[in-house]
Amino acid sequence: MPQKEIDALANRVGELREELRGRDTAVLAKNTAATFKDGEFRLPLWGRDVIIAWPDFVGRDAESGEPLPTFLMAMLAYYFHLADGTPLTGEWIAFTDLPDGQFYTAAFQSYTGHKLAGTFGNDLAAFVRAGEQAGGRPESLGDAAFAFRALPHVELLVVGWLGDEDFPPSYRVLFDTAVSHHLSTDGCAILGSALTRRLIAYL
Repeated sequence: MPQKEIDALANRVGELREELRGRDTAVLAKNTAATFKDGEFRLPLWGRDVIIAWPDFVGRDAESGEPLPTFLMAMLAYYFHLADGTPLTGEWIAFTDLPDGQFYTAAFQSYTGHKLAGTFGNDLAAFVRAGEQAGGRPESLGDAAFAFRALPHVELLVVGWLGDEDFPPSYRVLFDTAVSHHLSTDGCAILGSALTRRLIAYL
């Protein structure tokens, strides 16, 4: 991630951190499906527990103790800021259907779907292996699809379609329809980019 974007995310995390300090920790825990004990929130992120110290809102990996990178802290800050406890629906929408998403769809697709297409292309077996190794749940969409629980109330879906002589292979990152109750569109963009990187790392 370019340094300029990292700096912008760090500034946004700082703003959200200040706002969150005025919130009730019990309400935050309930809305995010986190636990709160001894001044710390604990919740799964991509299936791995993370701990967020309160009130500083500084996160670390629960197992290794390593600090979380800026982009993950930004996503968590957005989640704690917006989450209202709305359950998952199991239905999917595209990034363009998110609030103001149509203005950024081309950019989002460039660093998610297009990047996946450039990496996996028609190698469906490689995409399936990556989806399985990244902890995805197979879904019956496209030629192959995997759902991922990023946060307790946030799920994404990656769908791949094979190409032929008329159409190139294509990939899309979709979101559970409840996602806007828990993340801003910016937060969804961060999440989609993170999932893309996770899948490519397993190639």
